[in-house]
Amino acid sequence: MKNLYISAIAAVLAFACTQKKEKTADKPAAPRSRTVQADAFIAKTLALSEDIQVAGSLIPAEGTDIRPEISGRVVGIYFKEGSNVQKGALLAKLFDDDLQAQLKKLEVQLEINEKTVERYKALLKIQGISQQDVDLSELQVNNNKADIALVKVNITKTEIRAPYNGRIGLRNISLGAYVSPTDIIATIRQVDQLKLEFTVPEKYSTNFTPGKKISFYIDGVQKNFDATVLATEYFIDANTRSLTVKAMVKGNHPLLVPGAFAKVALDIDKDNNAIIVPTQAIIPLSRGKEVILYKGGAPQFVPVTTGIRDSSYIQIIQGVNIGDTVLISGLMAIKPNSEVKLSKIN
Repeated sequence: MKNLYISAIAAVLAFACTQKKEKTADKPAAPRSRTVQADAFIAKTLALSEDIQVAGSLIPAEGTDIRPEISGRVVGIYFKEGSNVQKGALLAKLFDDDLQAQLKKLEVQLEINEKTVERYKALLKIQGISQQDVDLSELQVNNNKADIALVKVNITKTEIRAPYNGRIGLRNISLGAYVSPTDIIATIRQVDQLKLEFTVPEKYSTNFTPGKKISFYIDGVQKNFDATVLATEYFIDANTRSLTVKAMVKGNHPLLVPGAFAKVALDIDKDNNAIIVPTQAIIPLSRGKEVILYKGGAPQFVPVTTGIRDSSYIQIIQGVNIGDTVLISGLMAIKPNSEVKLSKIN
């Protein structure tokens, strides 16, 4: 019985060893690191500037909707649509016969009251009237003058004049029409001087200060035009995360018309001695960026801090030194234990 028990234990141990050997034999061997072909770039210094292009619009230096100050009937129109007008030119006239009649009445009253004052002053010298009576008559004269001034102001409001030199647009009224301050008679624009309006991304907002020189062009014209920044909006648009900029266009080219679409070329920043690598060498991470350096046949992943960029290169502020070999192709296939074979070095 004892021998039978020992035999059973030996059989169990033998079976367990056999299963362990089989599992060990079935386990795959550790994968060998494969060789990756990649191109490389030798980090160097280069004068680098960051240029962006944004859309803009040409607008008149000034633009005003001409409206009457008071309600009334149009009795005269004195401008030609699409013509240039001078500051102060009479554009339209409203009915004012009632105001003219009121003015004449007040002028007659003023003349009578002034004569009354003269008589009262003569009587005052012989003590035929009190000083109070003279003062009251003079007060009446002053009231007449104030009423006359008020009526003249109202008459002036019936004369609609150009606020500045400019080009008048299409008229929206006709003779005999009754207009109110909500009606637009026409629109006047100062077209001999234009402004350029455009927006820039939020991160570039500090680059635009009054006096900054910029250039732009419009489709169909093989020429660049210059402008000078006048001012910027005082806040960043919360929806577009951009800043609105206005610039004064230099000169007056006949092909530049209000409303034209413009493409603005902006030179944001420049470094004459920037350490650069191709933009495709940068690997974006959730928290930062990195590049892969080639050292001793092996890849080395290095975090970097970047600066300005153009269409081909990007500035490395920290992480890469001049002369470092930076891998620029096959980046997705390269692992920390990969063997790298360089195909081309730029």
